[in-house]
Amino acid sequence: MNTIAELIESLKKEKFVYIQTHNFPDHDSVASAFGLQVFFRHFGIQSYLTYDGEIQRDSLLEMIRPLNIEIKKVDKYDMKSEDKIVIVDGCKGNKNVTDLIGDEVGVIDHHQVTKADDVPFNDIRPEIGACSTIIYSYFKEHKISIPQSAATALLVGINMDTALMTRGVSQEDILAYSALYTLADVRLVNSILRNFIQQKDLKFYKEAIEKVQIKDGVAHCHFPEGCNQNMLGILGDFFLALKEIDFVILSAHNDDKINFSLRSENSNWNCGLIIQQALTGIGYGGGHSDMAGGIIKDVSLYDEEKILERFYQALQGISDQASMASY
Repeated sequence: MNTIAELIESLKKEKFVYIQTHNFPDHDSVASAFGLQVFFRHFGIQSYLTYDGEIQRDSLLEMIRPLNIEIKKVDKYDMKSEDKIVIVDGCKGNKNVTDLIGDEVGVIDHHQVTKADDVPFNDIRPEIGACSTIIYSYFKEHKISIPQSAATALLVGINMDTALMTRGVSQEDILAYSALYTLADVRLVNSILRNFIQQKDLKFYKEAIEKVQIKDGVAHCHFPEGCNQNMLGILGDFFLALKEIDFVILSAHNDDKINFSLRSENSNWNCGLIIQQALTGIGYGGGHSDMAGGIIKDVSLYDEEKILERFYQALQGISDQASMASY
């Protein structure tokens, strides 16, 4: 399948389809799933939104509740092997997307990922800042009106994944933002964007400020007592706002694993490539040039000094490649 229209035709004969987000859904993934559900509904296709993992941010619930987005963990459904699945904001084969029992027929993503050859429909656009923008393009392409609820969710998704239109923004994101702004409940959007942390999160800011290490424009901090992936991302953006910092490496010991979150505003330091290199053989990761995430599942493999050295070696290697390319 080469187009969303072909995917639609193939799904019309199904009783329903599952729309799956990555395992720890964020605003963009839920907004994309919800937007796709509304889009499918226009063609008489029933769908259910699902994920494997957990929703970690209260600000995401503040989007889900008022917009009546019904999304449930996969164990709440009786999924069968013949049930069709469309993955949004993630890709089959990625470690942050559980391979569910159903049959994956579509992937819609904006990360730098490898096309899933056994999935009939792949719409992967790494040049796009938010997956919500891709979903908006389907409505535009088919000249379908977007209801306020879907427009509101998609606008939140674009804002969150582009850090308020300051990170990884493409022309398509700008056009989608402009169109959705006129359709969305802007008051709700602004409330969600402003109120994305809580009083209980302040302890993480305190710990981060006290422990952060800064060297040659790189900030690093480890949270031995834990800090969820979404909060790590928020703290990464916080540190990147400092003039002296161009790259952020944050990690946390969460349950039986080590989570990583990277941020970059140095065009020579690609987060997605750096985290893949740094975690080779001990973990995995991926993402965009300016933000990425990763994980080490065996905590015995984590040694803060050795891991940090791996990251600095990857940073140096990327810098050397960029220097050679300039000649």
